[in-house]
Amino acid sequence: MNKKWLLFLTVPFLIVLLTLAACSSGSTDPEEQTNGGDSDQQQSDPSSDTNTDDSNESDSNNNDPLAPLEETAKVVIAEDGSASGAGFYIANEKGYFADYNIEVEFATFGNSDEMLPAVASGEVDVAGGISSASFFNSIAQGIDVRFIADKGHNVEGSSYFSFVIREDLQDEITSYEDLEGRKIAVSTQNAVDDYIFQQMLEHAGLTRDDVEFVLMSDFGNMMSALGNKQIDAALQIEPLITQGINQDIHVRFGDATDFAPKAQIAMVLGSPVFLNERSEVAKRFMAAYLKAVRDYNDVFVNGNGDEEELNEIIDIMTQYTALKDPEIWKQVGVTGLNPNGRMFIEDIKNQYDFYQNNGAISAELDFDQVVDTTLTEEVVEILGEYEE
Repeated sequence: MNKKWLLFLTVPFLIVLLTLAACSSGSTDPEEQTNGGDSDQQQSDPSSDTNTDDSNESDSNNNDPLAPLEETAKVVIAEDGSASGAGFYIANEKGYFADYNIEVEFATFGNSDEMLPAVASGEVDVAGGISSASFFNSIAQGIDVRFIADKGHNVEGSSYFSFVIREDLQDEITSYEDLEGRKIAVSTQNAVDDYIFQQMLEHAGLTRDDVEFVLMSDFGNMMSALGNKQIDAALQIEPLITQGINQDIHVRFGDATDFAPKAQIAMVLGSPVFLNERSEVAKRFMAAYLKAVRDYNDVFVNGNGDEEELNEIIDIMTQYTALKDPEIWKQVGVTGLNPNGRMFIEDIKNQYDFYQNNGAISAELDFDQVVDTTLTEEVVEILGEYEE
């Protein structure tokens, strides 16, 4: 009899407990289901996410993929004041880095042999690289860096890196074919200058045997040699192109985009440590960089900005580069910087092949590993495409 009563009392009690448990489970907040349960417990568990930079990221529940970082992050940029660093300078001065709680530090190196290992090790997060055989060889031999965005190409019709001829020869040399037998100065061999020179010769139907190649590493010396009539033409760079025109030393000769419209002259380099272990910082850094590059394109390339906006960008450029004259900035052919960060990847490979055919490449380069556009693609998807 006692056993029957015990059973009679126990069974209803168990039913009530099961019912209450079911009700409690069914009333779970949908947001908690999405976040996988107790958000406080999840955030405090260091094993819940493998990203080593989580302590410096914005709240994981924030719907803004570019929300400012919770703690200030320092990013080291190797930059020597070149005009192609415009995106870095503008983003810094206009507060785009600060908007994401990023503080940048500019570092300078004597040459790429010193700079590249620093990028590979993570001592430097971001840098610029100019195409050359030695540059590719360093990477192929184990210096681990990534090409992540455009940092220099020629703008169609107003190249910043293009040929000039002596002012007194402009009636004699009227086509690329007329360069036959002429002395032409180029600053390097087996680098992007040499590659563009070769593209010009092929466009003209000439070979290297048809002209006199003059190796002259200093662009300033090229202008003096033109003035002294020691050479006939040169592959010159801004602002010396504009300054030489203003001084009646030389004139622009065609435009480099006539024969090399997609020459990739420089690239933004990223440290794998920065890209992989500090991915949230890298994403916001790239967003700030592209915003700045878009401002640059608005005023210099597409003419979308007003005079005040143009002067603001020029003022920034005079602070960071060797060109201090604002009026010259309004005349020069500026460095092309793609507002969506895109590089001419096929041309980078063509340059490598050119150096390899010259016997200047000592090791094979895995372009699938070295060229990494995932960061720029992700950021452009968030910011939206810049329509030119």
